[in-house]
Amino acid sequence: MLRHPPRFATRLLHWFLAPHRVEELEGDLDELFQQRIRQVGLRKARWRYVRDVVSVLRPSLIKREDTKTYPKPAMTTMLRNYLKVAFRNLAKNRVYSFINIFGLASGMTVAMLIGLWLYDELSFDRQFKQYNRLAKLWQFVKFDVEKASYDVMPIPLAQELRSKYPDFESVGLSVTRSVILATGERKLLKTGNYVEPDFISMVSLNVVAGAPFGANDMNAILLSASLANVLFGAENPVNKLIKLDNKQTVKVAGVYKDFPANSTFNDVTFLIPWQFFAANDAGAKLDQNEWDSNSYQIYAQLKPGADFDQVSAKIKDIRMKHDNPPGYKPEFFLHPMTKWHLFADFKDGVNTGGLITFVWLFGSIGVIVLLLACINFMNLSTARSEKRAKEVGIRKAIGSLRSQLIAQFFSESLLMALLAFILAMVFVQLTLPFFNQVAEKKMIVLWSNPWFWIAGIGFSLLTGLIAGSYPALYLSSFQPIKVLKGIRRTSRSATIPRRVLVGFQFTVSVTLIIGTIIVFRQVEHAKDRPVGYSRSGLVEIGIMTPELAGHYDALRNDLLRTGAVSGMSESSNSVTVQYGGTTDISWKGKKSGSKPLVMTNYVSHDYGKTVGWQLKEGRDFSRTYSTDTASVILNEAAVRLMGFKNPIGEMVRRGSPSREYQVIGVIKDMVKEDPFKPVNPAFFAINYGNVNTINLRLAPQLSAHEALEKIEQVVKSYSPDSPFDYKFVDDQYAQKFGVEERIGRLAGGFAILAILISCLGLFGLASFMAEQRTKEIGIRKVLGASVFNVWQLLSKEFVMLIVIAFCLATPIAYYVLSDWLQNYPYRTELSWWIFAAAGAGALFVTLLTISYQSIKAALMNPVKSLRSE
Repeated sequence: MLRHPPRFATRLLHWFLAPHRVEELEGDLDELFQQRIRQVGLRKARWRYVRDVVSVLRPSLIKREDTKTYPKPAMTTMLRNYLKVAFRNLAKNRVYSFINIFGLASGMTVAMLIGLWLYDELSFDRQFKQYNRLAKLWQFVKFDVEKASYDVMPIPLAQELRSKYPDFESVGLSVTRSVILATGERKLLKTGNYVEPDFISMVSLNVVAGAPFGANDMNAILLSASLANVLFGAENPVNKLIKLDNKQTVKVAGVYKDFPANSTFNDVTFLIPWQFFAANDAGAKLDQNEWDSNSYQIYAQLKPGADFDQVSAKIKDIRMKHDNPPGYKPEFFLHPMTKWHLFADFKDGVNTGGLITFVWLFGSIGVIVLLLACINFMNLSTARSEKRAKEVGIRKAIGSLRSQLIAQFFSESLLMALLAFILAMVFVQLTLPFFNQVAEKKMIVLWSNPWFWIAGIGFSLLTGLIAGSYPALYLSSFQPIKVLKGIRRTSRSATIPRRVLVGFQFTVSVTLIIGTIIVFRQVEHAKDRPVGYSRSGLVEIGIMTPELAGHYDALRNDLLRTGAVSGMSESSNSVTVQYGGTTDISWKGKKSGSKPLVMTNYVSHDYGKTVGWQLKEGRDFSRTYSTDTASVILNEAAVRLMGFKNPIGEMVRRGSPSREYQVIGVIKDMVKEDPFKPVNPAFFAINYGNVNTINLRLAPQLSAHEALEKIEQVVKSYSPDSPFDYKFVDDQYAQKFGVEERIGRLAGGFAILAILISCLGLFGLASFMAEQRTKEIGIRKVLGASVFNVWQLLSKEFVMLIVIAFCLATPIAYYVLSDWLQNYPYRTELSWWIFAAAGAGALFVTLLTISYQSIKAALMNPVKSLRSE
C-alpha cells in the first residue's frame, strides 16, 4: 500500500523553493520515502523524510545555477512593481475598488471619531499639574435603606484637615453659585465659585493679567478671559469694579485663562474669595461652626507619597468623634481627581464606575465597525480568487516564491488602506462638527500633533495588514499546476469563511439595532412617566436680587394683572430639582433608631395651583386657614414611609427644637430628581422667608413670546438693573435625559454605519456572484426559469445568513441589555417585537441590497450570456 509523506515537510518545499524545483525533487523524495518505509518502518521513515527535506533546503545543497536563473531583484524594484500591479488592479476593477476603499474609509472614520472621543474622555482634567495628588472630599451616609454618597461637606471640616492631618499639603473650601455681574450697561448672569486661596494653587490657575487674590483680599474677583472680554472688551479689566446681585461691589484682581472644555471646572467663569461669601451669605454665617450642615465642597492636595486610601481611612470617622454624632453616621473619604470624571458612581458605599462603561462600550464599537470594513475587503478579495488564480499560477511557474506573492497582496491592501485613510481624514473633518453636537463636545482634529500622524499612519497600516491578511495567505496558497491545467474548482468549504464573516457582520449590525431601539425606548418610557404636576407652560425665575425678594403679594398681583400668567408662587427650589433633605423628622409609630431621609420643600400658598400638582387626599394650602403655616402636605412616598392609613390629621415633628406640623393633604409623587429612579419621601410646608424661585404658569391665550415680554416688563420694574433670566420647566426636565439620549444617538449612528458597511459588502458579493453565475442563469432562463426563480436562487444564501445572524444576535442583545437595564429601577421591558422588528429590518435591508444585482442578472438576455458557448 502506498504511504504518503508528511504534509508538513512537503509544504516546506512549496514555501521555500521555486515551483520547477519542487517538481524536480518531489518524485525523488517520494521514492526515497517508500524505500525508508521498507527499511525502518513507517514511524521512523516519517522523521527521516523530514530530515531529508531539511537537508534539501540547505543553501549548500541547492545548485548554484538555480540562484543565477532566478536572481533576487532589488527591494526598490520589487516595491515599484508591487505598486504598479496594485494600481492596475484598482483601475481594472473600479466597482470593487470603490467598495473596498469606501468601506474601509467609513470604518476608519468611525474609529477615528470614537478615538477622538476616547482621547477627550481619558484626558479629562489631566491639564492640572497636580492631577495625581488632587482629591475632592466625599462622604457616605447611612439612611434606612443603604449608604448614600454625597460630595457636600460641613465648613469646619476644612480647618480640621489642615490643622490635625499632616498628609494634606493644601485644603480649600468652595461653593458654586450663579451671580448677576454688572458693570456699566452690561449685566450678565454667570456661574462661578467662591474659593479659598489654596484652591487657586491646587488647580494651577493660569493668570494672564493682574494677580491672584490673597488671604486678605476679600472684595476681589478673578475673571475668565472669555468673561473679561464680554464685560470689558479690549479694555484692561484689572482694578475695574463689578457689582454682584445689585448688592456688593468687588474689584477685578486678575484674569485667568479659561479652563479647558474637558475639565471639571469648564463652566467656572469667575472666582471670588471665600471670605467674601462667608461674610455676606446668611447661610454661610450660620454654618461656620455647624458640623451637620452639608452644603459645600472641599478640595485637597496630598503631600508627595501620601496614599489616598490610607488618608481616607484616617479621616473616615472625624464627625463621629465630635459631640452629638448624627444618626446617619457620615464616613468621609477622598475621591481622587483621576476618578472624578469616569468613576463618579457609588452604590451602597462602593464605587461602581460611571462613564468608564461608555468608554469601553464605544471603544469596542469602534473596533468592531472597523473590523466590519476589513471583513468586506477579505470577502471581496477571496470571492474574486478565481479571477486571480491564473495570475498566481503564472507567477509561481516563472519562479515567484510564496513570500513574494504574499508581499504583493499585502502591498495592494496597504495601498487601499492608505487611500482609505486619506478619504477618512476628509470624512472626519466634514462630520466632526455634527459629531461634536451629538456628543456635546468641543473636539478638534490634532493636525499639528506629530503623535496624531504617527498614530493615524500606524493605524492605517495595521488596518491594511488586518484586511489583507486572509486574502494574501489564501491567494498565495494556490497550486500552479492545478490552476494552469484548469482543474481548480472552488469547493463549498472554500466559501465557509466568507459566510462566517458575513454572518458576523450582520450579527453585530442586528445587535446594534436592537440596542439602539432599547435605549430610545428606555428614554421614552421615562419621559412618559407621570411626573405628578403639569410642565406645559411652566416658567421659573431665580430670585437673585433683594429687589425681587420680600415683595411676593405685590409682584403676584402685578403679574396677574397683565394677563400673561394664570398663576404665580414661590418655592425653596426648582420644581425639577430636589435638595434640602433631613433625617431629623419623627411621627407617631416611627421605629426606634430609624433614620430615613425626607426631602424638605418650602413654598408659598399658591404653589400647588401654579405647578398643577395632583391632590390625592385632603386639601391644598389656603389663605383661608391661618393654621396652614403649621401644616404640611406629604407625597405618596412619605405616606408609605410613615405607614399612615389615614394620613389627614396626623402630626409630623421636625427640627430641633421640635416643631409640629399637621398633615392636611397628600399629593401624588412629583418626579423632581432622576426620572429613572423612585421618588423620595417629601413634605411641603409654608415658609415665605426661605424661597429662591418664582414659579409662573403662562396664560394659554397668549403666545409664550408675548407673555414673556409682559412678564419682563413687570420684573424689570422691580429689579431694573438685573437681566431677565427665565427657564422653561419642560427644558429643565428634558436635560435629565441628556446622557441616555446621547448614548442612543451615538449608538444609532454607529448602527446605521455598521449596516451601511455590511450592505456595501453584500452588494459587492451579490454583484460578483451574479457575474460568476451568468452562464448558469442564462441556461436556467432558456429552460424556463422566471425572474422570481433567478432572484430566489441568488438571494436564498444571503437570507439564510441573516436568519442565522438574527438567531445569534438575539441572545447576545438580550443578555447585554438586560444587564444594562438593571441600572434603572424604573425601566422598560424587553418585548419580543423589538427583536422581531430588528431582524425584519435587517432582512429587508439585505434583500433591498442584493435585489438590484439579482434582478439585473435575471433580466439579462440569455443569448448574450451564452454567446461564447
